[in-house]
Amino acid sequence: MKDIDKNKLRAQAHALKPVIMIGHSGFTAAVLAEINLALASHELIKIKMRAERENRKHISEKICTDTGAQLIQRMGQIAVIYRKNPNK
Repeated sequence: MKDIDKNKLRAQAHALKPVIMIGHSGFTAAVLAEINLALASHELIKIKMRAERENRKHISEKICTDTGAQLIQRMGQIAVIYRKNPNK
């Protein structure tokens, strides 16, 4: 993905609220299923993670690997990811 495309997606994501919240139980199969469902519906989503900095980095990388999504931005406890829906 080109930088200009990422910048446009960042601008779109600015107004979004987090649709997925990952708590102290961490990244589970149920969370993964919800993320896949949200990506299928919205393509661009915000995820809020309650974890330490290194854990948040690892979780966001694992989410992108497991879902086939691209990390657009990670800032503090918020990650913005994007996966194009081929049906839209």
